[in-house]
Amino acid sequence: MALQLSRREVEDLRSSLDRAIYRTIGKSDSSLLSTVSSCLTSGYERRKIIDKISSHIESKKASKLADKVLALAQELVSSAKPPKRKHDENKERDKEVKRSRHEDKHESRDEKRDRDKEELKEKKPENLIEIPPANAEGETIGSKMAGLSADKIKLMMANAQKEIEERKRTLMALKGERNVSAAAATAQQIKGQMPQSSSIPPPSVIKPVLYSKPAAVPISAEELEKQRKIAELQARIQRKLAGGALVPTGNVGPAPLILDREGRTVDTSGKRVQLTHVAPTLKANIRAKRREEFRAQLSGQVTEPVGEAAWVDERVASKPPVRVKRALRFHEPGKFTQMAERLRMKAQLEKLQNEISQIARKTGISSATKLALLSADVPDSDRVPDIEWWDSVILMTPDEREVKRKRSRLANPTDQRTETQRVEACNIGDDDIIENVNEDAITNLVEHPQQLRPPTEPLKPTYMPVFLTKKERKKLRRQSRREAWKEEQEKVRLGLEAPPEPKLRISNLMRALGTEAVQDPTAIEAKVREQIAKRQKTHQDANQARALTKEQKRDKIDRKIREDTSLGVHVAVYRVKDLFECASAKFKVEVNAKQLHMTGFVLLHRGCCVVVTEGGPKQHAKYKRLMLNRIKWEEEMVKDADGGEIPNACHLVWEGVTARRSFGDIKFKVMPTEKQARELFHKHGVEHYWDLAYSGAVLDAGSEEP
Repeated sequence: MALQLSRREVEDLRSSLDRAIYRTIGKSDSSLLSTVSSCLTSGYERRKIIDKISSHIESKKASKLADKVLALAQELVSSAKPPKRKHDENKERDKEVKRSRHEDKHESRDEKRDRDKEELKEKKPENLIEIPPANAEGETIGSKMAGLSADKIKLMMANAQKEIEERKRTLMALKGERNVSAAAATAQQIKGQMPQSSSIPPPSVIKPVLYSKPAAVPISAEELEKQRKIAELQARIQRKLAGGALVPTGNVGPAPLILDREGRTVDTSGKRVQLTHVAPTLKANIRAKRREEFRAQLSGQVTEPVGEAAWVDERVASKPPVRVKRALRFHEPGKFTQMAERLRMKAQLEKLQNEISQIARKTGISSATKLALLSADVPDSDRVPDIEWWDSVILMTPDEREVKRKRSRLANPTDQRTETQRVEACNIGDDDIIENVNEDAITNLVEHPQQLRPPTEPLKPTYMPVFLTKKERKKLRRQSRREAWKEEQEKVRLGLEAPPEPKLRISNLMRALGTEAVQDPTAIEAKVREQIAKRQKTHQDANQARALTKEQKRDKIDRKIREDTSLGVHVAVYRVKDLFECASAKFKVEVNAKQLHMTGFVLLHRGCCVVVTEGGPKQHAKYKRLMLNRIKWEEEMVKDADGGEIPNACHLVWEGVTARRSFGDIKFKVMPTEKQARELFHKHGVEHYWDLAYSGAVLDAGSEEP
């Protein structure tokens, strides 16, 4: 759809277009705004507008912007269609009212009062009593009404009723039968409430007579609008009164609440009153109402007749879910006092333990305790067993010894030894162990165990390479070159290859060429130099072809560094006092292990940091030199358990060969307690590394203490 706007309309729409561009692309663009304006003035269609805008922004945003622009243009065209005459008339009327108000302000108070009096005399009906103005200085309506007689007051009320009736007719002519009925009902209520005695009516009834205008005066549009709203309000009040929601009573205040025996609301005649129930509209009130209904269902207040459903068995008694009320639980007297006493005792115990640990650290008892804890976990391998496993085959079992004891007792009934003495004599621990030998297990056969291959022995036999001396290498090179030269000469002699050019140099130029060099020495020298450059280029090209690339050089270095660990893995365990605050040392430990292609693990624990490395012998030699010589540990100061500064140190705890690797790429791990550290090493099956390193740290700490 194409819309063509004038330049003035586009200018009016310019701010809206700028906002649409800003919302679409996130910024203002003057060139894009001018393009869109030109498209609207030219009357382009949507597709053509998108094509024009696509040169400034992407096509997807251009499509969105075109839709917004066309919507704004359509809205402008539709808003311009309604007639403007009524609007102009309203403007002129407002101007006239403002002008009249402005003129009234400049009039004097006396002139205005005289004019009002003249108008009142001209428009006053014949039967209307003239009453002085109520707002005169120093007077009130009550003081003016005090001098009136009862007849005048009755006449005044009759005039007020006539005025009301005239207003009713005007409203009926404007609003129709519906509003007329509402006004009639209101008038009847007013008549019923008017006093019939000679008492003075309230000022609210007198005011319409004093300040109202007669019906013969032409009514303006504003007054008609006000009267229409008043009539609508009266009709609405009448509908509410007819519905019974609001019952007018003579008493001031709310109507009394009357309930019957069943608790329902009734009126004075005993009829049931249907109160208006307002449904909640807010989400919070709706949720609250649903919660109340759910609680009512749980408590059994709302029960639906379930007997009518087809799936309900009438023989089974249905019980609604009932929530059991929780009873009150009281605390025993003195409970919180006991808890406070427990906390105090715990604090005193911790304080006492800290004091004991400090004293034990000073005396060296703590070091012995830690070593005892370590030794309790490690099995006692130095203890000599009573019986070796290979001897247990030829010794009798406990059942066999019991049988032998019974036989000996039957065979020698005169034996006076007690039962305990006989058992001790038959036990393995007895000095005469020959009696406990199982003779049936001894034969004349000799067992030859199978010979196992050592784990470090290679599968294929290795041979030592033969190394030649320097003299032998030169002789071998000379012989191989002579054989190659002879083969080349043979090919030239047979005509298979062209004879090589003479190898010319500046030094042998005259000797090789002779007369040719004398005839044209400049050309010959240039030819010789060209041949020399050619030979040099050939040599350099050959060297370049043999040179390795960066990847090949890196692979060659890696091949030199990597070692075969299939026959055995060399392991080294280092202990460092503190690695937490040594950033440079941590960097060297990690980077050198990665560069040497070593695996391992670094455990960080206060007072004992363990570094485990796995690799080949050459790799370990380089890494050992790094840890013990290259890194200056003593130059770095660390804090001990008491907070004092001491020099750092690194020790080689153990090095050896294992069958396989226990760790992957080197990583750092922080463990706050000794138990967690040992569990971590135990997870990899090398908890003895931690035991060795930590026992050494404990002994060093004990030796350093005074």
